[in-house]
Amino acid sequence: MKHFLIITNSFKDTGLELTGKLKEYIGAKGGSAVSFVSNGEETEKAAPKKDEIPADTEGVIVLGGDGTLIRAASALVKTGLPLIGINMGTLGYLCELEEKDAISAVNLLMEDAYLVEERMMLDGYGMKGGSKVAASVALNDIVIHRTGALSVVNLIVYVNGEYLNTFHADGIIISTPTGSTGYNMSAGGPIVDPKARMILITPINAHNLNSRSIVIGAEDEVTVEIGKRRSQKDETVEVSFDGDNAVRLEVGDKFIVHRAKDMTRICKLKKESFLEILRRKMQAYN
Repeated sequence: MKHFLIITNSFKDTGLELTGKLKEYIGAKGGSAVSFVSNGEETEKAAPKKDEIPADTEGVIVLGGDGTLIRAASALVKTGLPLIGINMGTLGYLCELEEKDAISAVNLLMEDAYLVEERMMLDGYGMKGGSKVAASVALNDIVIHRTGALSVVNLIVYVNGEYLNTFHADGIIISTPTGSTGYNMSAGGPIVDPKARMILITPINAHNLNSRSIVIGAEDEVTVEIGKRRSQKDETVEVSFDGDNAVRLEVGDKFIVHRAKDMTRICKLKKESFLEILRRKMQAYN
């Protein structure tokens, strides 16, 4: 790997200091690197357009944190380029490297001394009045959550067209294994090895005493219908893809989620297992 795209969260790499250092180092070793500044908050602004990326680009170095990497992954999924994250924020799960590892990481990448892990993604779209809206992909999760007044919503869940359960909750998280350590974990959902192939369904602040997370197969399709609670039928929800709000739904609308055709490719340099990373993360917050 000789030719790189560097995506930088400018709030993390102040003055683009590390970005400039890496570009200079890669060039001195006979490679090339172009840089892109991400705002770290919106997928649309998380990476350059496909036709703006040099044709010889072989890999993406992301400087920031897990959020920057997640949004870059969704924005670049159609390119098939592998990504590696250099963490410049709090300890994360996806960015395996720290700032001090940046130069040694470039050396390993340029020596092709790395492995590539494929992570499944989710594809989702809404149905309003028979029309398809807001189709997008997510590496971590698709979240359907209430808006407006502080009241729960009724979310009727079907798997492969078969009724599963009605959740009276603030919302519902549909997560990949990669996203299991994100919002899903905060809501009490299970932690899953990111290399696994499954879909996690976790209610948010459910008012059902028997509500639990549900794990289904990667090839299953989840449909969430917005049910009514009041005669006014004025409840609304918002749907977000990896934290980006995409669409608002009303009573009677549906949202469909299934495994995406594309995969995110993550470069791995260290032999540290997911359990080691998890243990380190848990100890840091004890």
